[in-house]
Amino acid sequence: MTHKTGSDLISDAKTRIREVSAKEVQGMLAGSATVIYLDVREPSEWNLGRLPGAMHIPRGTLETKVEAMIPRDATVMIYCAGGNRSALAADTMQQMGYTDVCSMAGGWRDWIMAGGAVEG
Repeated sequence: MTHKTGSDLISDAKTRIREVSAKEVQGMLAGSATVIYLDVREPSEWNLGRLPGAMHIPRGTLETKVEAMIPRDATVMIYCAGGNRSALAADTMQQMGYTDVCSMAGGWRDWIMAGGAVEG
């Protein structure tokens, strides 16, 4: 049996999810649609700043906490530091029955570079 690397798992997940750019997320924030912004970074990263109004569920606890916090029919935009953990989280949530999820490509790094608003 051939084993997959972490990079393989991330690449595979990215083929099954929708990724959006930081600029697209800025448009989402400015729009009128109801979107849940989900930060899956670690608490130490969250404490350094986040998207305005974001909710926090670290990637390591996503599967055990998300159902109690986010309805399956919600529109969810997930981000992390660089776009890899959020891609895995989006893939996981789709497998759990969430139908409208996306991952921010480039994550927090690209958000900051694009001049996105910061809370906290």
